[in-house]
Amino acid sequence: MTLVLRFAAGSHKGLIREGNEDSGYAGPRLLAVADGMGGAAAGEVASSEVLGSIVRLDEDVPGADLLTLLGDAVQGANDRLRQMVEEDPQLEGMGCTLTAMLWTGQRMGLVHVGDSRAYLLRDGSLAQITQDHTWVQRLVDEGRITPEEAETHPQRSLLMRALDGRGQVEPDLSIREVRAGDRYLICSDGLSGPVSHQTLQDTLGSYYSPEQTVQELIQLALRGGGPDNITCIVADVIDVGATDTMSGQFNDVPVVVGAVADTPPSSAATDRSIADTPAGRAAGLGRNPQGAFGPAEGYDGAYGPPQGDFGPAAGYEGEYGEQDLSEPPVYGAEEFDEERPPKRKRRGLTVSLAVLVTLGLLGGAGYFGYQWTQDQYYIGEDGDHVAVYQGINQNLAGLNLHSLHESYGDIKLSWLPQNERDHVNSTISFDSLDSAKNTVQDLKTWVQLCEKASKAPAQGQAPQGAPTAQGTPTQAAHASFVTATPPSGENKSRTPSAAPNPGTSAPGATGAPAPSTAPPATTAPTEAQPQPQQQPQLSDDELTKAKSCPKP
Repeated sequence: MTLVLRFAAGSHKGLIREGNEDSGYAGPRLLAVADGMGGAAAGEVASSEVLGSIVRLDEDVPGADLLTLLGDAVQGANDRLRQMVEEDPQLEGMGCTLTAMLWTGQRMGLVHVGDSRAYLLRDGSLAQITQDHTWVQRLVDEGRITPEEAETHPQRSLLMRALDGRGQVEPDLSIREVRAGDRYLICSDGLSGPVSHQTLQDTLGSYYSPEQTVQELIQLALRGGGPDNITCIVADVIDVGATDTMSGQFNDVPVVVGAVADTPPSSAATDRSIADTPAGRAAGLGRNPQGAFGPAEGYDGAYGPPQGDFGPAAGYEGEYGEQDLSEPPVYGAEEFDEERPPKRKRRGLTVSLAVLVTLGLLGGAGYFGYQWTQDQYYIGEDGDHVAVYQGINQNLAGLNLHSLHESYGDIKLSWLPQNERDHVNSTISFDSLDSAKNTVQDLKTWVQLCEKASKAPAQGQAPQGAPTAQGTPTQAAHASFVTATPPSGENKSRTPSAAPNPGTSAPGATGAPAPSTAPPATTAPTEAQPQPQQQPQLSDDELTKAKSCPKP
């Protein structure tokens, strides 16, 4: 049995970000995704340099222990970032995540730093095989929040580990046994954020071709709002024995997408030793148009070109004409000395038609995009109470993409626990009105509980008017009277200021006691007496939950 990888990769800047800071590389031995961070501090430079540093691992046969190779490569990439910052202080603050898999033909070595993810689809079930190095994941691990709360937590993107050139990096390293039929997904959080785990599983199991699968995954992330750069790699482990003779023909053609395709890393240009490896050939691949699936040249194969490719149609020659791949260049080694061929006339007409077509596509995309936003809902604040809004909490070119659907004046923010109030303040998104209303009902239950808790007596304190150890107030008065009355033969007058009757013996003298002038006290309350006021009582479960309520 001979196992090989059939792979595809794609990248898109999303609908919000101005540029793409993600980088992706897929080759016959190495699959890697790096998500740049730093914004103005060159996140795209960090992701490009990191992949440029580890791409040498994509050799024909790995020559050492997988985990040692991966660990050393990651540390070398981190050292490269530190060197760049020392040379150019303006790059201070840049960094990136890294999730990469190194393939030997029988096993996968996995290295992971940050919140990009790796998944394995086996026998129709999808499992996440990396753990996010984020603050909210630590809160989940400690049991302080639930996984559902982590999805909407305002600090869900706060990284605890990343490659940033500072000190020693601590990656997660592991070895995985592979089987024919396994499908791997490596992606940045631009895909795993807006697309649910179940949708990822359904999509990965529904498409045969990796190219088509990558295309559909990116479209799902865009339909989910495209809030971040989107990069993903899908790789199938296949047996090229007797049944699939065409599948391995192009498996040695690497794919480079994202920032590393647009801005080749300088480190690759200085290392000529990898020029004859698949990694070196990847450096010469035609700087694929952003988001293109698969190699730029010669990958039609038995399955035809991928449908819906983000790159240009067949015959794309790029800005500088078609490249000659017989002598593939290395990153940064291009020469532009040759005179360009003259352009044909009628270019103006071609450009005009292209502009009209582009404007039509943008208009259609804008219309359908707006229609999609109106199928979304979110919970937010409306003054001092909770409300449901239709649309998404964004403004586009002055166009408000949301409107108030329903306001709930009886759900006051002041009665919600602090964590629930924070969720509402940062908005909670839903893809259906029913889901939003279910959450509204949960918030209403919290408000009712907290209002009830504020009226209930403190723990261990008897409610006002409640029976005491001596009974009701009337019974207590009666008990007091009986205690104050001495036994028969030692009676004292209930009215100390009253003078004794003539002929009555003095106190302490023998003789019959003076008759009492007061009627005996009654022991039962009369109908005219007010009943004790009933106060709400909390169950043990309600008492536990009420600890989260705001203090009155």
